Amino acid sequence: MSATLFSWESVKNDFLFNINHLFKHLENYSLEQLKVDLQNPGVLLEYYKNTDALVIATVVMVTLVVIHCVMGELTRNYSQVDRAWSLLPPTYAWHFAIHDYLNRSTFHPRLLLTAVIISIWGIRLTYNFARKGGYEWQGRDYRFVYIQEKIGNLGMALLNFVFIGPMQDTLLLLICLPLYLTTLSSSLLSQDQHVLGLNRMDILASGLFLTLLLFEVIADDQQFMFQTRKYALLEFVRHDKLQLPKEYRRGFLCNSGLWQYSRHPNFFAEISMWWSIYLFSIAAYVQGQERVDWMNPELYLNWTMMGAVFLTMLFQGSTWLTEYISTEKYPEYKIYQQSVSRFIPWFPQREKMKTA
Repeated sequence: MSATLFSWESVKNDFLFNINHLFKHLENYSLEQLKVDLQNPGVLLEYYKNTDALVIATVVMVTLVVIHCVMGELTRNYSQVDRAWSLLPPTYAWHFAIHDYLNRSTFHPRLLLTAVIISIWGIRLTYNFARKGGYEWQGRDYRFVYIQEKIGNLGMALLNFVFIGPMQDTLLLLICLPLYLTTLSSSLLSQDQHVLGLNRMDILASGLFLTLLLFEVIADDQQFMFQTRKYALLEFVRHDKLQLPKEYRRGFLCNSGLWQYSRHPNFFAEISMWWSIYLFSIAAYVQGQERVDWMNPELYLNWTMMGAVFLTMLFQGSTWLTEYISTEKYPEYKIYQQSVSRFIPWFPQREKMKTA
């Protein structure tokens, strides 16, 4: 596959051209025409089919930024994007797959595979978010509550419109961009089944994703069960923490399961899963090539990496705040920080752990 097709310059120019074309079309588009089109779904389907997939996804993303920012400010609940976090990546994945299908009359195996595994991820994360009360009206990220107490309502409003809404909604599209490269490549390749099939990078990426998903499920379940038991015991002893077993009196999970090897094993898995999705862009790049130089570093670098990079940076910052709050709440958390790896699972320093 030609590297020019995947270059940022080429994609950027095509994207700007398509956006400009869309705006010119909308200039002459009236409300009356919209009413007519809504009565004829076939026309809307043609609009969808003939508009660039990335342009459509970007329009959806910008619309959601406005909705989430406004809803966050109206309700003073700034966890609006959190409620959509597990829903938007599967939506984008199926969008890319279906858009490609409509233009080629067959599903690309890679797009279908990624849509399925990302949907499994989304269903699991939705369940985990729901059982913790995330979809309740008052459900909110405790870190936003903490920040709001520090910077006030005005500062929080600015943060919402500048960072919380725009940054997170944009990120949820960026992490799905490796799939867009497949839609670009499939538009130029023949219908030959070998060319349109999966390659070894697809198998590696999907295997890594599912393994990491299992890792995240285990980590989240261990944390959920610990917190559930802790609060049940607190109710039983009428909130007298001195009567709790030491592991629960400490307040946080640290000496068992995956949490004894990583302070945030679920975050490690989440970040790594989206790096594995990035590998699908490499699979798209080598599609149809007879010989691939797997030792060439340039093979592993393309502009869709920005999603995984920004996600990694976001988790670095949010985890710093999470741990800062934890050290204020739990005195022994600093010992945990000194003895156990932050993200990457590794053997703990047992001597320090014994004092925790």
